[in-house]
Parts: sequence; structure tokens; C-alpha cells
Amino acid sequence: MLFSAIILILALNYFYYKWKFTYWQCKKIPTLAPKIPFGDLPNPLKQAEATGVHIKRLYDQIKGKGWKHAGLYFLARPVYMVVDLEYVKNILTKDFHHFVDRGFYFNEKDDPISAHVFAVGGQKWRNLRTKLTPTFTSGKMKMMFQTLLECEANLLKRFEKEHKSAIDIKDILGCFTTDIIGSCGFGLDFNTFEDENSPFRKYGKKVFASNLTRRLQIFFFTHFPSMARALKVRHFSKDVADFFTKVVKDTVEFRERNNYKRKDFMQLLIDLKNCNSGLTLNEITAQSLIFFLAGFETSSTTMTFALYELAKNEKIQERVRDEIFSILGEEKITYEALQKMKYLALVINETLRKYPPLSFLTRECVQDYKIPDQDVIIEKGTKVVISILGMHRDQEFYPDPETFDPGRFSEGNVVSRHQYAYIPFGEGPRICMGLRFGMMQTKVGLVSLLRKFKFTVNGRTKEPIKFDVRGFILAAEGDIWLNAQKVC
Repeated sequence: MLFSAIILILALNYFYYKWKFTYWQCKKIPTLAPKIPFGDLPNPLKQAEATGVHIKRLYDQIKGKGWKHAGLYFLARPVYMVVDLEYVKNILTKDFHHFVDRGFYFNEKDDPISAHVFAVGGQKWRNLRTKLTPTFTSGKMKMMFQTLLECEANLLKRFEKEHKSAIDIKDILGCFTTDIIGSCGFGLDFNTFEDENSPFRKYGKKVFASNLTRRLQIFFFTHFPSMARALKVRHFSKDVADFFTKVVKDTVEFRERNNYKRKDFMQLLIDLKNCNSGLTLNEITAQSLIFFLAGFETSSTTMTFALYELAKNEKIQERVRDEIFSILGEEKITYEALQKMKYLALVINETLRKYPPLSFLTRECVQDYKIPDQDVIIEKGTKVVISILGMHRDQEFYPDPETFDPGRFSEGNVVSRHQYAYIPFGEGPRICMGLRFGMMQTKVGLVSLLRKFKFTVNGRTKEPIKFDVRGFILAAEGDIWLNAQKVC
């Protein structure tokens, strides 16, 4: 009887999947070859490549067949993937009102700090975005610049100490960006260069750390969000949430009690809290946390890959250094000087092309959507996937995509290329709000190091670069190790 029951369950499960896998066929949208039970996803227990790399692989297959789009299956759930850049433009910008939500898991009831502006959707997102957008203007960035620049001294001090041996560049730059976010975001000295056990570095790393248990947890709440909320599954562990909640609460109370003001992100949030359409303390904590996490990890990743490519391409490195000296000489870095460094900007753009920290985007259809040039309806609730890494390494847009060539972003080349072939920060109304801040701290870090040191690749770096399977943000497996020699 037990054997018969098992056979029956397996048979029912098989036919259920076969039935579900006809969804896109019925809509006359081309599909790949989903496999039971994971569909077009890899087995999370045997995942051999980063999720962003797997999604790029799907992009390449779809593009190779000449399709504009395709229907995928994540488990038994239909997922819509777009490849054609006009379709990408429609979803991210032109028809954005159909795709407002990211479909990103959060649990506001049991894990309030997970309800940050990156994750939430609908009217709550609109309200938060409206309130927060003015805090990231170029004027506000210029206001924070001096505070950011004060973190340069500890970065150079650390390099002076360690440059004679192999340098784990991501670790050092992670300390640098963590200290910047501490100062500009919280008005606090995180002191991560001096204190290896700094709680901010510890909890920052913990959020992005991944093991099999964590990957299975993410797999569960990503694909079964309603069940995860019913089971009170948190996005952030309780110790991380408690730590950041206390830091924000203590900071806000101190400033309000002592009428203390500072030119930083926290002050801008406190000002919003005290205006008529104010933020709650939980909302301030959630936005502070995502500012901290996105700010330290994405910028340190971008600087790491930029220095790696410059270390491999001596002529490009020298050209950047020549530009830095021609504009700054030995003078202190200024906000205005950074804006004049055009070739440095090209190098950063090419780094973000080849190594976009966020390698894919997701959206969720919030109302039925008719594809403009086809008689096909994308139904409400359908998840949409866009491969940034796939587009950024597409030979149609970037010939010889594995070659690092800042010239791709010279004015002439940019004008001739489709706008949506390059979207490292996303695009449309949900484009990354912190892109100006991220670019600013990336430029400061690179200028500080390149005018003091020459870089080459150390033998401890595993080449060719393979992306770490455990990371949500693109990172090199085995880390990137560089040699640094003082500039004469």
C-alpha cells in the first residue's frame, strides 16, 4: 500500500508539472526545455555557478535562437524573460505602471527592516521613493563629500602598512566603504581598519555571507513568499536586525535630544521623520540598512574589479594615473576635480559593464499587460527577469565582450548604442537612487590609490575569474589579490 501510494504521488506530481509546463506554449511564447522539478533553475543542492551567471546562460540561449523573449519556469511557476532591448525599455520605463514591483521578498510584520525601498512595491514604494529621492541630488552629494573624503586617510594608512605583500583588495576596500557609509550614513566612526572585530564589518559581511542553509532559505522565501510570511521567515537574521535597529534608535534619540545636526544621510532621514509626511523609526532603520548594505558592497566590488582590470592592462592604468596627476597634481581631491576626470569615468563604466554588481533585475506584473507588437497577455502576478550580465556581455552590443576597453563608452560609441544595452543601476522609475553616491565613493577610492600605487595581479588570484556561486552580488571566487608598488 505504501509503495502504491508513493508511486501515485510521484505520478500525480509528474503530470502536474507536465501540465504546468504547457503554460507558455498555450500563450504561443517560445520556451526552453524545463526539467522536473526545478524548471529552468539549477538544483540548489548542486548549484555550480552564480545565479546571475545561470540567468546569463538562459539569456544566451534565448538570444542564440533569435527570440525577443521566452517563457521560463522557476519550479512550476511561469516566469517571463525579455531579451529584446525595446521590450526591456517597455518594462522598465515606458509601461512601468504594469511592472512597479520587484517581486522581492520582505516580511514587514516579523522583520520590519526588510521593508526597505529596494524591496517594497505599490503605493508604499511610491511614498518612500518620493520622500527619499531628494536626499540623493548632486547638491546633497556635494554636501557629504568632505565627510566622505575624511575616510581616505585610513585607506592610505592601511596600504602603507600592507603594500609590500599580496593584498586582498576586496577586503581592504570593503573596510573603506564601510567606514564611508558609517560616517556619511550614520555619523559614526566604524573604525573597521583598526578594529578587525568591528560589529559593522561583522554584520555587513554576515548579510552577504552564504552557505547551503542560507541559500536554501533564500530559495524558499523567493519561490514561496506567502508560505514564508505565514511561517514568519525573516529576510535578515534577528541579531542583524536587532543590532541595526539599536544603532539607528540610539543615533536618532541622541541627535534629537541634543539638537545635534550633521551633514549626512541620517540627518536627511531625521528631517523627513519630523516633517508632515514623516518617516517612522522602522522606516528610517530599513532605509539606513539598505543604504549601508548597498553602499559598502557594490562600490567595493566595483573598485575591486576596476583595479584588477587596470592591473592586467598597464597602459590603461597609466593613462588613468596621468589624468589624475594632470588634474590634481599633489593637491587634495575635490568634488569638482572628480567631475573633470573623464577617462576615469570611462574605466568605471567599462568595469560596471563587464562586472555589474547586480547581475540581473526582477519585476512583477501588477496588472495584465499586452505585449505591444503581439497578441499576448502577460498576466498579473507573473515574475519578469532581465539579465544585465547577459546584455552587458552580448557581442551584438559589445564586440569581443571579454576584452576590457574603456573606449566603448566614448561619446561616439555611447550615442550609437541602444540606451538599454547598459543598465548597471537599473533604469526607469526604479533606477538606483544611490548611484551618484556610489560613483562618488568609487572615484575617491580609485584616485586615492592610483596616484600613490601601481598595481599588478598577484599569483594568488585565480584566473580566469570565476564568480563565487554563493554571492548575490558578483564576487570573484577565491578573492582578488594584487601587488602594489609605490609610485615614484
